[in-house]
Amino acid sequence: MNIHQIYDLAVKMGIKNDLRGIAQVKKILARRKKNYEELTGKAKARFDQESLINPFSDTRVFVDPKREIKKVMVGIDIGPAEILVAKELGVDLVIAHHPIGKALADLHDVMHLQAEVLAGYGVPINIAESLTKERISEVARGISPINHYRGVDTAELFNIGLMCVHTPTDNLVASFLDKHFKKAKPEYVGEVVDELEKIPEYQKAIEQKAGPKIFVGTPDNYVGKLVLTEITGGTEGAVGIYEKMAQAGIGTIVGMHMAEDRKKEAEKNHVNVVIAGHMSSDSLGMNLFLDELEKKGIKIIPCSGLIRVSRVKGKKKRN
Repeated sequence: MNIHQIYDLAVKMGIKNDLRGIAQVKKILARRKKNYEELTGKAKARFDQESLINPFSDTRVFVDPKREIKKVMVGIDIGPAEILVAKELGVDLVIAHHPIGKALADLHDVMHLQAEVLAGYGVPINIAESLTKERISEVARGISPINHYRGVDTAELFNIGLMCVHTPTDNLVASFLDKHFKKAKPEYVGEVVDELEKIPEYQKAIEQKAGPKIFVGTPDNYVGKLVLTEITGGTEGAVGIYEKMAQAGIGTIVGMHMAEDRKKEAEKNHVNVVIAGHMSSDSLGMNLFLDELEKKGIKIIPCSGLIRVSRVKGKKKRN
């Protein structure tokens, strides 16, 4: 496989596992194409045409997309230090989970997904959209001063392939956990944690003192309606969304991480919160993607927080 084929696979898997459904994602892409065709002048020239086929602005390829790949180094966060290691190891491609370069600069654009996912869980779309737009603006301002191209520039200096895969693999986590919880049907919040602890990535996280935790509620609280709104969608949602989630009948949120101000809002509105863990959840999503590369004979070298667990038949699981 070459880098661009790996990228295409990531996008395809992200669309297939999107909580909004394949049909809705295709509808969004079709509307985006129509809007592009109506543009003129500078607006059309500056339009990111990659967004016409890839709905995930936080997933992009850098450095020689046609390069054939045999050995890949993969980490949750990739910067110059990791790229220097990759050079020493003779790696063909480095894959970051968290966005870099223009994928980081445009991270906020993917957050529109949150409003549609919330609507699917019963929050009125007009409310979800309004609150999400406030959060999108906040994230865009926070990202703007960052040195987005530090890692990309380093990869170019050493001529090492580089890409990032963010929302597609977060979608894989969300889809995996959605199926897991629908099958398990936990009744109490403690049982949600128990179910997470059955998954290898979270088992390893427990050893690392970063296992699943209840942030809001108690183990004996009823789960009620369980949602995965804090698993995918770029980053944490708006502070004000928890009141609206409670009003929509949502009882328990399973997320990767949650800031203190959002934890207090969830608590105030009597919504249970189970935090599965950040690196472990990101690792789960990346592993589901990396297994497809392993099936193609590509060697995977984990680094930078990735808890590598292979689910390829006949392969020994490893951390």
